[in-house]
Amino acid sequence: MTAVGSVERYYVGVDVGTASVRAALVTRDGQVKDTAEEPISIWEPLSGHYVQSSTEIWARCCSTVKRVTQGVRRSQVRGIGFDATCSLVVLDHNFQPVAVNQDGEQERNVVMWMDHRSAEQAARITSYGHRVLRRVGGVMSPEMQPPKLLWLKENLRESCWKDAAHFFDLPDFLSWKATGSLTRSLCTLVCKWTYCPSDGWDSSFWTDIGLEDLLENNHSKIGSLTCCPGSHVGEGLTQEAAAGLGLDRGTAVGASLIDAHAGGLGVIGADVRGFRLPCEDQPITSRMAVICGTSSCHMAISQQPLFVPGVWGPYLSAMVPKLWLNEGGQSATGRLIDHVVKGHVAYTQLKEEAKKRGENVYAYLNSHLGSMAKDQSSVDVLASSLHVWPDFHGNRSPLADPTLRGAVVGLSLSQTLGDLALLYLATVQAIALGTRHVLEAMRKAGHDITTLFLCGGLSKNPLFVQIHANATGLPVVLPAQTEAVLVGAAILGACASQDYSSIQEAMENMAKVGKVVQPSRELQSFYQRKMKVFLRLFAHQREYTALMTE
Repeated sequence: MTAVGSVERYYVGVDVGTASVRAALVTRDGQVKDTAEEPISIWEPLSGHYVQSSTEIWARCCSTVKRVTQGVRRSQVRGIGFDATCSLVVLDHNFQPVAVNQDGEQERNVVMWMDHRSAEQAARITSYGHRVLRRVGGVMSPEMQPPKLLWLKENLRESCWKDAAHFFDLPDFLSWKATGSLTRSLCTLVCKWTYCPSDGWDSSFWTDIGLEDLLENNHSKIGSLTCCPGSHVGEGLTQEAAAGLGLDRGTAVGASLIDAHAGGLGVIGADVRGFRLPCEDQPITSRMAVICGTSSCHMAISQQPLFVPGVWGPYLSAMVPKLWLNEGGQSATGRLIDHVVKGHVAYTQLKEEAKKRGENVYAYLNSHLGSMAKDQSSVDVLASSLHVWPDFHGNRSPLADPTLRGAVVGLSLSQTLGDLALLYLATVQAIALGTRHVLEAMRKAGHDITTLFLCGGLSKNPLFVQIHANATGLPVVLPAQTEAVLVGAAILGACASQDYSSIQEAMENMAKVGKVVQPSRELQSFYQRKMKVFLRLFAHQREYTALMTE
């Protein structure tokens, strides 16, 4: 523990997720001392359109930070870092919100990451085949910003586009709100906007797709100044931001990260000595971080650029400075599990039974599956004849096809609580096989990954974790602090404060191993067979789609 005199140093991490804002007070050695969470609104004005309010989001940032820091002196808080979903924020010349839907609600100025309204624009951009697509797996996703921007120009030219003066990724909006600096993080611009650290913006790309107006005034609408994650932004907190957050003016602010990348920082650099893991004494490139919540992201880093078809990247300095990042993902994981479970006819019975035991529904389902199996090691095989293709919200990687839809094979007419438990199990297995699918694509391209590091809400579900170990055949490391994303955000603040000399040093000291989950070797052949079925589901779905579109 490091102190200023006898006073502890603290850092604040702020995580803006899909449905809530969370803040944490974190010590120099990575211990989470206090957390706070408050919900944020999601509106769906049209099917598939998801919007939020940047004003509301910032207000929740202020109130949660005040809550976690109320027990310490302001001078003890050395730095603050923000992470957020890769949503698109639109502001006018006066930095006021601009509505992003036909309803004209000015405060609703954020196009959410999971908003797929721009699927047609994304497909069109892909068809142009511009060279920047090589850095995003060859396919432009509707979860990236260029297609969202193009949709706004084509559909809301008068009510939005002509008034818009600033387009921010949500993490960069938070940095700007805190410091007044328009400097963008390389994490957001490289991962979601096609920016290249060595070459800058590729003007020909924006011209080719019909967004040449974004080139005006040295790209002022989308950002002309950049820095690495964790860099000191501006002059720290402005007076206005400090007052809102309850901190001192000038408190260091670290350049922000996308939420999944913050989770990567919070786990992937941990000291693993003594845990007998295959990645011990190996470079950090032998590790993959899986950040699993509403959706899932798969983060793998390398010394040299590796191009993985259908997987985003390689991105230089997007998570760890001077290292290349490949980012796989699944567009719906926690959201898919909720959808499957809550949509089942036995869900009401499940809630009642879970309430009797004082458990949440997923803890109850896990124990119910255990009672259905002969022993704990045979839980996995209960779903031998039930198979799920999990792309209910499209495939982010490695197939990179947002038009794909989910499928379930093996259903009967029975709708008991036991049937719900089996469908839940098969869905979790499908998500884990999706991770294996991404992992195999990364290995084929040159990654040598031997250990998984999981964090996020789903990593708190022991069945989800064990099945990921079993399905991939790799050990899974869980962080000592369950709020690894918040620790990752706090690492940004610690780095900006210069209490650590680099992101790497901060990771090594603040990320800690909590538990290691080993795969069951007895289930290796079972998951090999399950993977073959998984891939055939995809092949059959493509075949059915082709038949219906002839």
